[in-house]
Amino acid sequence: MKKIRGFISFVFVVILLIVGYVIYDGYSFHKETISAKPINVAIEEVKSKANYTTIDNIPDIYIKALVAVEDRRYYKHKGFDAIGTARAIYNDIKYKQLLEGGSTITQQLAKNLYYPMDASIKRKVAEVFTAFELEKKYSKEEMLEIYVNCVYYGSGYYSIYDASLGYFNKKPQELTDFQATLLVGIPNAPSIYSLDENPHLALERQLQVLSAMEECEYIDENELNLLKDAQKVFQ
Repeated sequence: MKKIRGFISFVFVVILLIVGYVIYDGYSFHKETISAKPINVAIEEVKSKANYTTIDNIPDIYIKALVAVEDRRYYKHKGFDAIGTARAIYNDIKYKQLLEGGSTITQQLAKNLYYPMDASIKRKVAEVFTAFELEKKYSKEEMLEIYVNCVYYGSGYYSIYDASLGYFNKKPQELTDFQATLLVGIPNAPSIYSLDENPHLALERQLQVLSAMEECEYIDENELNLLKDAQKVFQ
């Protein structure tokens, strides 16, 4: 028994050392990254885009749909959501497919601003530390606004304005409820859900968005059915 306990203690210490190193490595990467380009500079680069869209020109239903499907505890956490991450892992295992990524909207914003092409564990840890910094400096509404202006919607569209105009020939504030909830689902996997490439898959993703909205009580059953009916017309 002593040998078993000793071995378990050894394994536990090794795991702690590995986790500690990964966290330190990620934190160092975060510090190097924001030292090279401070967060306010990265934000101003997004805000200087042509056709930057302010949050008052984004349909309310779009914001609700985004929070419901990507980060339903967005207004409660400070950049990282352990509960949301655990739920995402559970659902992915339960349904045997990657339905949820677990990253908060703040983490996704950090990724879009600094680490879009990096898929390493170090990047994932750095992303969390960068998310903490964003939460300290900006309000939830400001981060949502910046997020929709730098996220990728497929087909070469890197902002909500470009996607709205490209897919629907409308400005964001002109989107219907159906179009807004359809657009929300695309950034989850833009190459897969692009309306130009796979409109049928985008519609399937929209059903996930609508289901999440109903669970969060952002829409009722009648509104859900009306949006589902709009899908049939679109098809």
